[in-house]
Amino acid sequence: MTRRRAVVTGASSGIGRATAVVLAREGFDVAIGYRVDADAAGRTAAEVGDAGGRAVTFTLDHTDPGGAASAVDRAADELGGVDVFVNNAGVNRRAAFLDETLDGWTRLLAVDLTGPFACAQAMARRLVAQGTGGRIVNVTSVHERIPIDGGSAYCAAKGGLLMLTRVMALELAPYGITVNAVAPGETATPMNGVPEHLDAGEIDRPMIPVGRPGRAAEVAALVGHLASEAAAYITGSTLHIDGGLALMGAIPNQAYAGRT
Repeated sequence: MTRRRAVVTGASSGIGRATAVVLAREGFDVAIGYRVDADAAGRTAAEVGDAGGRAVTFTLDHTDPGGAASAVDRAADELGGVDVFVNNAGVNRRAAFLDETLDGWTRLLAVDLTGPFACAQAMARRLVAQGTGGRIVNVTSVHERIPIDGGSAYCAAKGGLLMLTRVMALELAPYGITVNAVAPGETATPMNGVPEHLDAGEIDRPMIPVGRPGRAAEVAALVGHLASEAAAYITGSTLHIDGGLALMGAIPNQAYAGRT
């Protein structure tokens, strides 16, 4: 059987690394996107290889959206095409609305919204040209819908990515391309200050109904499902994976120590 091909951004650690490995186990060769940590991307590539996939690594920086789009396109070339694109790279930063700077706002929206838009557009154009259909999964956050103190830019970006997902799904359905979003709650990853060796079950989070943050592997399993043939009839949806966090409504910083 011919292996399928996936491009995953932000795959040097955390959810992106776990997703790359899940997809490799499910029969994909994987292009691993990272910004600066080549060694960490190499570790992801090794895990993809151990899972049976061919791995390539590439750099991209969403502060240069056009350059990021070109980077994912070159990565797809190296794989020989693309069947699944996972739009995972992003940053997580808080700043009070009254203190947020225009530069800070602009940079966060570039990384969490404009860069993902440009990359998704490049991959969608390639999928349409291939004529084979495909899958696009955008990684958002529970804060695409739920406000959080200090989240003016972050929530705006993730909310924008939610609506972009829906428009993409609507417009790309005639080409056999499904587009969905995965919205994690707090996830125990290095980006959120959790060492890789520490399991989420060891972290107490009383504000989350299940009492702990999520594991990167749990989020990756959901992405893997959306990339599979079993999910062919799901499009334009956001699937929350948050331990019930979305049930709690708006979350003030002083009551919520975690990050998503």
